[in-house]
Amino acid sequence: MKEKIYTIPVKEAFEADCECPICMMYKELEENAIEFTMGPSYMDDDIREATSSLGFCEKHLGQLYQNQNRLGLALILESHMDKLMKEIEKRTSGGIKYSSPALFKRKAEVPQVVSYLDGVEATCFVCDKIDRSYQRYIATIFHLYHTDGAFREKFSNTKGFCTGHYRKLFSAAAGHLSGEELNRFLTELNRVYLENMKRVRDDLEWFINKFDYRYADEPWKNAKDALPRAMQKTNSII
Repeated sequence: MKEKIYTIPVKEAFEADCECPICMMYKELEENAIEFTMGPSYMDDDIREATSSLGFCEKHLGQLYQNQNRLGLALILESHMDKLMKEIEKRTSGGIKYSSPALFKRKAEVPQVVSYLDGVEATCFVCDKIDRSYQRYIATIFHLYHTDGAFREKFSNTKGFCTGHYRKLFSAAAGHLSGEELNRFLTELNRVYLENMKRVRDDLEWFINKFDYRYADEPWKNAKDALPRAMQKTNSII
């Protein structure tokens, strides 16, 4: 049963008419995580403790604000700010001391408050919630490629991937596949990425041409939405 929970959304994404099925899966996970964070769960003590400690990245904080539950977000941020001030006060209560590097040391010791804030900057409650399912989806892609002939055909006929998810699949492949199957997967991955990157790049070129008066009467072909598709291919913006 657990396997089906992950295989269904993966199969559906690879059946969809989109420029990157992994972007599609990630977007759905992201939307669900935002809804969860701003739903009744934010009143739960364990969830509030997690959001207070982890905070949010800039991107997801903006999405939380767009959710329209302004009271819920205010309560979450109030707790997070209380946590920040408490932890900073704890690390600075003995006074602020910053020692320069010794003669034979390469750099000064990082103050505790800086180490703490570096950790906070690197965490996001929404990112963490997404990542648990996202990593399972990536593993499921390899599982289906290994076991399901119909999925391998869908993989071969996909419109490719954004550069970030092409990189993700390329780097993760050796951890899930081996031998000839690994080589076949990487060859196929590389082919669908480059062929479809060229397709979108050519659409983008025609989009640019349409701004030239000499092409004013020419048809748009597939270029009208070339710019947002190119943005997805290069930067996973969907």
